Amino acid sequence: MTQTPPPFPAFRPRRLRRSSALREMVRENTLTPADFIWPVFVMAGEDSETAVPSMPGVVRRTVDRIAQAAVEARALGIPAICLFPYTALEQRTEDCAEAWSPDNLTNRAIRAIKEVAPDIAVMTDIALDPYNINGHDGYVEGDEIVNDRTVEALVKMGLAQAEAGADILGPSDMMDGRIGALRSALESAGHSHVTILSYAAKYASAFYGPFRDAVGASAALKGDKNTYQINPANRAEGLRMVARDLAEGADMVMVKPGMPYLDICREVKDRFDVPTFAYQVSGEYAMMQGAAANGWIDGDKTMLESLMCFKRAGCDGILTYFAPVAAKLLNG
Repeated sequence: MTQTPPPFPAFRPRRLRRSSALREMVRENTLTPADFIWPVFVMAGEDSETAVPSMPGVVRRTVDRIAQAAVEARALGIPAICLFPYTALEQRTEDCAEAWSPDNLTNRAIRAIKEVAPDIAVMTDIALDPYNINGHDGYVEGDEIVNDRTVEALVKMGLAQAEAGADILGPSDMMDGRIGALRSALESAGHSHVTILSYAAKYASAFYGPFRDAVGASAALKGDKNTYQINPANRAEGLRMVARDLAEGADMVMVKPGMPYLDICREVKDRFDVPTFAYQVSGEYAMMQGAAANGWIDGDKTMLESLMCFKRAGCDGILTYFAPVAAKLLNG
């Protein structure tokens, strides 16, 4: 319980702000490279990369360069890297079978990373949208994104990633029952050690636009994702989804997007007291980069402040495209 301070002048809060040493002594939260998961985009080809125009400073990398990025992450003290495949429109299908191919881009990248940086935790994405001709996270039948058939496909996708050596599976699809089905399948297949970081409170947000460009989903997407992602107006529903995923076997949970949803982050941490992450999504990144490029904000200071806000809100870690740049600044 917060105590009532004595009246002025006995209580002068500025005493503890008057020098850098004093400010550091009473600092409530810290930010280190160990707080970051670095999302990276993998594409076909060899020894090349392509810029993502709507995300300045972010590139798609071929598998060999993804492995180099993992080595860079390890050197910077970043503990985990998260893979998102870029699939050209002509490679997408109705059945999404490439999603669980042992030799798809994600699974090849997992193996390549483990060869050169075995101590880096590799996180993956589980959703059908990178492989779906319709651009949705689940199968489309008529006008409906169907749930149970999609869950069956997601389980196959997760098992293929576990076989390839993934450490953390990130179901981002928001289908009902997918955490329980995935956990059961992992246990049955001998992958009980594989961690699930569930996108538990994932909102139907307008902040995802640049990401969809980065993975090639913008041109494919038909309609919106409002029937499976959470209404941004809803707080209690987000908490119910977190409770559900934990009950089904999630080890860690995520709130997505990040900064506009810090109230949800705080409440998830306070209510459930489990490892809680947030995704500083592409739109958040692009806005700050755009403002910094125009000289409207100090880019480095704003970036670090935004990342510290996640820690203050109770997050144990942050998925952020700023990870390598922020880590270099924090490492001095």
